[in-house]
Amino acid sequence: MQKTLFKVPKMDCPSEENLIRIKLNPISEVKKLDFDLERRQLTVYHEGQLELIEKSMEALNLGTQRQRTESTEQREFGEEHQTQRRVLWAVLVINFAFFVLEMTTGLLSRSMGLVADSLDMLADAFVYAISLYAVGGTLARKKAIARLAGYFQIALALVGFGEVLRRFLGTEQPPDFTTMIGVSVAALIANGLCLYLLQKAKSQEAHMRASMIFTSNDIIINGGVIVAGLLVLWTKSSLPDLLVGSVVFALVLRGAFRILQVGK
Repeated sequence: MQKTLFKVPKMDCPSEENLIRIKLNPISEVKKLDFDLERRQLTVYHEGQLELIEKSMEALNLGTQRQRTESTEQREFGEEHQTQRRVLWAVLVINFAFFVLEMTTGLLSRSMGLVADSLDMLADAFVYAISLYAVGGTLARKKAIARLAGYFQIALALVGFGEVLRRFLGTEQPPDFTTMIGVSVAALIANGLCLYLLQKAKSQEAHMRASMIFTSNDIIINGGVIVAGLLVLWTKSSLPDLLVGSVVFALVLRGAFRILQVGK
């Protein structure tokens, strides 16, 4: 048995951890995956050649770098806790609920930042749903669902970019900054809760370091929408909202292409 340590610089939130699980779990040589989100590291316990594992990691475009490979005497690994499955269901529900909330309030308040963040929530919900389905579904059906989710996400992001352009060229009223800020604060709390639940399910420890929270991509996006809301208040312009919306739509597109890599 061998264990290989990978540095994964772009693995900054739990949804990316689950993408890696979906990609590597079907490989028979892989026996256990041990993630450290705070340090952006992954330890893979495996048998046989490492080439397929490395190619699978590289396909996700997370900047993976192999640090070292060494032998280990460990041969037995505990089964995944049933609580892990319950936690995945919980974070899926939270993400999908906030997709609905942010999409609805974003459209009503004319905020493209909220609409874009709702799609980021939907993207995370897709990843958790695929992770849950992968436990019992066949590999072919899992890949088909991943492709469907990826293309659907791309379509929504492109529609979002088109709407940003239309509003930029038009004479739209500025969005309701109070709704932007209020809903984004709630979404930030929800993302923090998801991080806490997933971390606690793995380590059974109640605490979570602040550095892990504040470097999470999801938390940064929420903070960006809050700042955009404050800038809308200050400038009386919709431009800050359109800018943050464009950035988040770009991140959603990037996530969609990673999901498509799972479907290959």
